[in-house]
Amino acid sequence: MKKKTILLVMVMLILLALPASASGYSRTLYYGHRGNDVLRLQRELNSRGYYNFYIDGIYGLITERAVINFQIDHRLRIDGIAGPETQRALYSYPIASRGQALGRFTSDDIYWLARIIEAEAGGEPYLGKVAVGNVVLNRVNSWDFPNTIYNVIFEYYDNIPQFSPVADGTIYNTPSQDSINAAKDAINGFRPVGNATYFFNPSKSAGSWIVRNKTYVTRIGGHVFYQ
Repeated sequence: MKKKTILLVMVMLILLALPASASGYSRTLYYGHRGNDVLRLQRELNSRGYYNFYIDGIYGLITERAVINFQIDHRLRIDGIAGPETQRALYSYPIASRGQALGRFTSDDIYWLARIIEAEAGGEPYLGKVAVGNVVLNRVNSWDFPNTIYNVIFEYYDNIPQFSPVADGTIYNTPSQDSINAAKDAINGFRPVGNATYFFNPSKSAGSWIVRNKTYVTRIGGHVFYQ
């Protein structure tokens, strides 16, 4: 009898361990948590259009609100907690669908996006590189700007290029692999600065018109972003 009890306990412990290892879901996440699992949660919510703020691995009020909105849309228990049920719904759709955005763009588009990322953010952290790509793509999708990556990059206003690397020629520098990866991540829906369409480096420019007329979003590395 004692052996059967021990065996039963061991089986139960194995079964309890299976969901976390087999499914890839993390611990239950809620307000106040920090870590890579929160970072992953924010990225997934971002790719689905629920989270358009700084992806920082901190489960704050904005992340909680994004989880609640996801729960509402998917008829889940509404508590702002990313438990097993919510994570299962969030992570369960086919991986292939995440890469479909790449099909909208040619290899030349990706390369030009990588070039502007390299020229504007070569010395920035990876998140800052993706953020620049995020801004360019937001312009492509806005009625206020040209509708191709190339034309956004080479747009002029009052005979002044919108991006300084076009003026100084650094737009033609060969992009690093990091910049190419950042371009692909941006195209695939990674949006660390949400709907931002402007950015500048305060140590190099006052950005007076942007500051007066646009709404501050966040700062990543040396750049501040506005929408």
